Amino acid sequence: MIMTKIHKTLTPERWFRFSLMEQLANVGADVERTIQWKKAGNLDYSQKAFERALELLYYTISDPKNIKRGTLRELCRMREALLDYFMGDNEYCTTDEIWSRYFYEFNYAAAMEKGR
Repeated sequence: MIMTKIHKTLTPERWFRFSLMEQLANVGADVERTIQWKKAGNLDYSQKAFERALELLYYTISDPKNIKRGTLRELCRMREALLDYFMGDNEYCTTDEIWSRYFYEFNYAAAMEKGR
């Protein structure tokens, strides 16, 4: 898969230092931006935010610790469902609210890991 690098200073090694919860909280932040820009009617910014989310998810999927934890299947399904919702026919019938709630849990878990 050939991708244009969006996060210019982000390396896989740096990304891999984050816990899975932190990684998904960051993916979720860009998904939330995608939703907010779409609601505001700025489809260009929404698309760019979604591309950033996909790049972070790509790094998350390629993180060796996540493969070992048996989460690879779930991460790939998440990517499939996100692509279906934001770029496809929404065959999985998800909504903005479902995605916001889904990623909120990772934000909460990442904050708990940090003792916040």
